[in-house]
Amino acid sequence: MIQTARILLCLATFVFATLPPAFAAAADSPEPRAEQADDAVRAKALLERAVIHLKEQGERAYAAFSRAGEFTDGDLYVYVVGNDGVLLASGGASFNFIGRNMLEYRDPDGKKLFQEMLDRAKSKGSGRIEYRWLNLQRGIVERKVAYYQAVDNRIVAVGYYVPRATPEQAKALLWRAVDELKRSGTQAFQRFNDLNGGFVQDDSYVFVVGLKDLRMHAHGAMPRLVGRNVSELLDANGKPIMRPMIDIVTSKGEGSFDYQWRNPVTGKIEGKRTFLQRVGDYMIGVGYYQP
Repeated sequence: MIQTARILLCLATFVFATLPPAFAAAADSPEPRAEQADDAVRAKALLERAVIHLKEQGERAYAAFSRAGEFTDGDLYVYVVGNDGVLLASGGASFNFIGRNMLEYRDPDGKKLFQEMLDRAKSKGSGRIEYRWLNLQRGIVERKVAYYQAVDNRIVAVGYYVPRATPEQAKALLWRAVDELKRSGTQAFQRFNDLNGGFVQDDSYVFVVGLKDLRMHAHGAMPRLVGRNVSELLDANGKPIMRPMIDIVTSKGEGSFDYQWRNPVTGKIEGKRTFLQRVGDYMIGVGYYQP
């Protein structure tokens, strides 16, 4: 397992270097959406057990935290950071960083997550932080929320992955795409289609349909649709989706539409709400999933 973790960590280093910038996440971000509540409960429970174990066992607890066993739960694991920034234990992708000072480490969004977590733990004792990290089970980098607690001169943390975008993030990505299309014209399509173009983030992506030719000009998750006439496109339940979307933007200029679609991160058919806006002769859409 350790060797696998090291191999995937090397993969993470490459992915970290190539991922597009994302919106900065607040350190004490809002509580999780309903479908993520179970993960949050599991993370808090594991953190509570880890804190008790650390208080009872001291440094001897590090070994238990750094291997698969009682302190791992699916993709949840424990990690411990000293007040000096040195990683002392980890049961996840950061295993290979044990013994290294992490204060200057930045996630793919540029967040100094360990420095930020330590600063807040020193002033508040506990809290939660959002950042991006490698999910070993999926082998990809995803958003993560971690709960942490100070124990003497150390910080104990447990996090859970949040692969689904929020409605606010979907809207923000739509606004960025609208601005990009207005500034760059049709050259923006190339960026929308590019995985590293800054407009594909977890399960959020941009698609663009021409209102005159009814063709897909950009789609960050399904490039095979690009260039095709999508006027008769149906969702997973056989529901027409493209014509109702076009009706919304041609009559109102903007709006939203609900349907069933494949989530590119989970691979499952899920409920999706897409926000739409008209820009000239094009319709731009960005959505979020609700399982």
